[in-house]
Amino acid sequence: MIMKHSKFCKDETGTYVEWAAWVLEYEQYDYSKEFEKVEELIINNLEEKFCPPEYRELNRENKYFGHCYHSTQALWYFFKDANLRIMSAPCQGPARHHWWLQDRENNILDITAKQYDLFEYNPPYHNGKDSNWYGWRNRPHRKTQELMHKIQPDSKMYFEKYMDKPEKSY
Repeated sequence: MIMKHSKFCKDETGTYVEWAAWVLEYEQYDYSKEFEKVEELIINNLEEKFCPPEYRELNRENKYFGHCYHSTQALWYFFKDANLRIMSAPCQGPARHHWWLQDRENNILDITAKQYDLFEYNPPYHNGKDSNWYGWRNRPHRKTQELMHKIQPDSKMYFEKYMDKPEKSY
């Protein structure tokens, strides 16, 4: 599989053009057979550097805190052919939003649910809505690519430049 974090800019006509991309070539896993294996791989490869700076202090208390977005995104890409639903909801506490996946039977796949052990409330599954990834054009985050590459060290990650970045004319 190929996952791209594309770089866009406006050309002289004002049209957005893709001028480069960070590319990750990786192997998918089989959701029905390898969920627990992939869950463990993601959890074992979480690092503080993947956690947003504002969440790092709480992350030191609970290794799951602050990792829901990129770990969920990595899980989704590793099982891309399983057609898992991307879910999110606003949440109580210091985090603004919580992310997880749901399969066709509506099973909740939340590999960072244990971050809620820090609090007296549960993940906001009851408010969950089908969601798109954050970011422009729903592109994958770079930290997701880095996490996936760490999990699959034989995967290939590289920067591909398609053209010189056009100069802005406005």
